[in-house]
Amino acid sequence: MALRMWASSTANALRISTTNNLLAPSFSISRCFSTVIDGLKYASSHEWVKHEGGVATVGITDHAQDHLGEVVFVDLPETGGSVSQGGVFGAVESVKATSDINSPISGEIVEVNTKLSETPGLVNSSPYEDGWMIKVKPSSPSELESLMGSKEYTKFCEEDSH
Repeated sequence: MALRMWASSTANALRISTTNNLLAPSFSISRCFSTVIDGLKYASSHEWVKHEGGVATVGITDHAQDHLGEVVFVDLPETGGSVSQGGVFGAVESVKATSDINSPISGEIVEVNTKLSETPGLVNSSPYEDGWMIKVKPSSPSELESLMGSKEYTKFCEEDSH
């Protein structure tokens, strides 16, 4: 943590931007070094959603997993249940704490990532790919409009860390 704070304050003092478009066009790195993926939507409770076709994939952000530390257990609901925007659908237990997982969108759960019961560390190593949690058939796709884009979420995380 001290190294991150030093690197961030050094970058600020030198007026170096850590959000560099030359790194990769599909993601940016905030000053707290968390990966934020362009094209996803983000909730203020640090969950992300990727809406493709009629299905929305949900997980926790890199920022969230970084603050949690090593994830040792993930409690997820059953397929066929429903979630409400802002409602709790599961929990993540780490070596530091247990945190609720909120749904950024309402709808029916059509798939659950069963790999997380055997390998909960996927939430740490691959929060946006292998560490996804549930897939939802949205009942109100317009709810996505109330979520943050990548730039807004990056700014939110930077403000949150001060």
